[in-house]
This record gives sequence, C-alpha cells and structure tokens, in this order.
Amino acid sequence: MKQALLNIQGDKVLWALAGLLALFSFMPVYSASSNLAYLYGNGDTFKYLIKHAVHLGLGFLIVYGVHKIPYNYFKGLSIIMLPIAIILLIVTIAQGTTIGGANASRWIRIPVVGVTFQTSTLASVVLLSFVARYLAKIASKTYTFKATILPLWLPVLLVVACILPANFSTAAIIFSMVIMLVFIGGYPLKYLSIIFATGLLFLTLFVLAAKAFPGAFSNRVDTWKSRIENFMDDSENSKDNYQIERAKIAIATGGLVGKGPGKSVQKNFLPQSSSDFIYAIVVEEFGIVGAVGIMFAYLLVLARLIIISHKCQDIFGKLLVLGVGLPIVFQALINMAVAVELFPVTGQTLPLVSSGGTSIWMTCLALGIVISVSVKSAPIEEKEMGEENPLDILSETL
Repeated sequence: MKQALLNIQGDKVLWALAGLLALFSFMPVYSASSNLAYLYGNGDTFKYLIKHAVHLGLGFLIVYGVHKIPYNYFKGLSIIMLPIAIILLIVTIAQGTTIGGANASRWIRIPVVGVTFQTSTLASVVLLSFVARYLAKIASKTYTFKATILPLWLPVLLVVACILPANFSTAAIIFSMVIMLVFIGGYPLKYLSIIFATGLLFLTLFVLAAKAFPGAFSNRVDTWKSRIENFMDDSENSKDNYQIERAKIAIATGGLVGKGPGKSVQKNFLPQSSSDFIYAIVVEEFGIVGAVGIMFAYLLVLARLIIISHKCQDIFGKLLVLGVGLPIVFQALINMAVAVELFPVTGQTLPLVSSGGTSIWMTCLALGIVISVSVKSAPIEEKEMGEENPLDILSETL
C-alpha cells in the first residue's frame, strides 16, 4: 500500500479533490440508503455502505491504473474501443435491463459476475476521446465539411442515436459536449451550424416517429414531454413534481449548517435519494455550508482541468483533458440544478458522491485519463519510449 501511494503521480490537487468527494459521499449515501433498505431490503443499511465502498475502491483502482498509461496511448485505444462501445449500446437496446423501477432499459447484465453496467457512460468517455484524437489529427490541416462527415460525425451520430431512445438526457449531454469540444478544437462555426441544425432535424424526426409508432419506442417521448411540462407547471400531481417538491422541502429545512449527518427526514419520502437527488439530502443534513462546499469542490475540479489543459503542450492532450473532464463538472451542475428546480428532472447522478457503480467507475476512468495527461504535459516522443507505440501507428493510419 505504501509503495502504491509513493507511485501516485500527476496533479495532486485533483487527486485530493477526488478523494475528498469520495470520502464525503459515505455520509449522505449511508443516510439515504435507509430508504432503499426499507423498500428493497430487510432494513440493513450497512450492506449499501459496503457496496458503495466497493464501488469507490474499484473506481480508485481504475484511476490508479489508468493514470499510469501514457496519455498518447488513448489515441489508438479510442479507435479500438469505439466499435466495442457501439456494439454494447446496440446490445443494450436489444436486451437492456430496467434497474430501480426506471422506465428505460439502460443497463446490460454481465452474466459471469452478475453485475449491471450502464453502457452509455462508457460510450461517452470513449467517444469524446475519439473526437479529441481526430481534432488533434486535423488541427494543422485544411479540410472541408464533407471530409469530416464519415470519420468524425458518423461515429457521433451512431453513439447518440443508440442512446437517445432510452436516455435523452445522456444523449443530449454527449452531443453538447462533442459540440463544445469541436468548437474549442477550432472546428469552423459554419460547419458547426450545419451539425447543430442536423441534430435538431434528427431529434424532430425521432419524436415524430415515436409518436407515429408508440409501440416501437415505449413511452420515452411522453416521459420527456411530461418532464418539461412538469418543470413549467407548479402543481404537485406528477411523480416528477413529487420528487422536486420533496427535494425543495429538504433544501428549505437545511438551514445554515443542516440537521446533521443521518438526520434527514425527506430521505424517507424522496425516491432516488441516494443517487439522482442526493444533493437535496446533502443540503438538508449539512445546510448551506455543505451545499456551497460541494459546489466549490466541483468548481475546483473545473479549475484544475483548465490548468492541466493549459500546461499540456500537445493539442491532443489539451482536448483530451477537456473532452473527458468537463462532462464530470457539467453533470454535477445539472444534478444540483435539478435538485433546486433550475432544470427538468434528468436522472443524472452527482459524480463520486451519488451511489451507483457504473457512474463512479466511468468518472474514475475519466479522472485517470486527465491525471495521465498531467503526469507528463509534453507529448511522449517515440525515441523516449525506446520503441514505436503500436496504438499510435494505428491512430495515424486511421
């Protein structure tokens, strides 16, 4: 263990922030899990704490392992993993599993170990790494919009189209992050306007198709519509508004310093209190101090991402940090905005704080990639490695 700690490299502030968020998460997760224990178990909340600890332990093993990989390897790995991610998304569409009463099949079950896995989160990290690689490749070249359709936008379309039927919020976040990344990468605005218009067109066609053939797309479009309508309506008749009202009660009763760890009342009434609405539980138990502290921690993560990206001398490294790192902060802000009713209900968790294995593991994967870039800001030259990197050869070939 001591040797492993000595081998930790990269941005120490980012390591510390991730560790503090993970350690803090035990208190609200353990508190909120009493609701899950009552609904689905025999009242034993300790097993949910152990489960969360295992998820975080595996997550930080992922961070440690990934941060040891030279970041230029992710060029080739993104090419290898992208088809795998798309296949997993297709399998999820065909035989996905519903978890926790969710009305969408977003998970697949790994038969050997019996673990469920949300494939869209893996696809997000892989796709954004792939986009960063492509933008770095064409950075110094002259290209036309037509030349980028197949190598850049076709993979984006495939990933988003596979996620959209079951999880609009994740599909929208991925598409937004891709648009943001290509904008930062210098992709011409006139081309971006075409992509944005095309995206709206495809979304419109999907909604019309879902309305025309409701049996083919379950009730997802109606769910999106109801969530937007409920967000605009102040009534308390729907399930989504029930969640929001309970979250607002939790936040309103938190006060300055909160009721104290484990003393939340709304955790007994608020569905998804340990995942989607854990921020409300944090505010109820730790007050404004806890609310501001959590938000400040994610803003510090954002600051470190910008600093690491700025220090990196390689275009791919800069874009990779922003591509896989910014969605963590963006997702956190969305989760907090939903809890205070600044945004419609989306089902996005609070990274490293909410319970849930896949969310924690993919957040840790992204953090590992970012820390890998921070380990060596300058690009790794082939002569320094002693031999050619086969993944770089694959990347340059494609």
